[in-house]
Amino acid sequence: MEVEGATVGEALDALDSAHPGFAERLFDDEGGIRRFVNVFLADDDVRYLDGLGTKVPEGETISIVPAVAGG
Repeated sequence: MEVEGATVGEALDALDSAHPGFAERLFDDEGGIRRFVNVFLADDDVRYLDGLGTKVPEGETISIVPAVAGG
């Protein structure tokens, strides 16, 4: 799905506008990305970039990957 947004946060907000309730699964009570949700810009985890403020070049891919644990 394509959405508009100059930053990762803006793109995720646009995704929530298209699919209401989506943000509840992504963001914690403080507005940060939940710890069990991984968000990547291309191949880079946005936690190690500028988080939700990470700039998104036009046409770049954002991936949302739930963490998987088990043993």
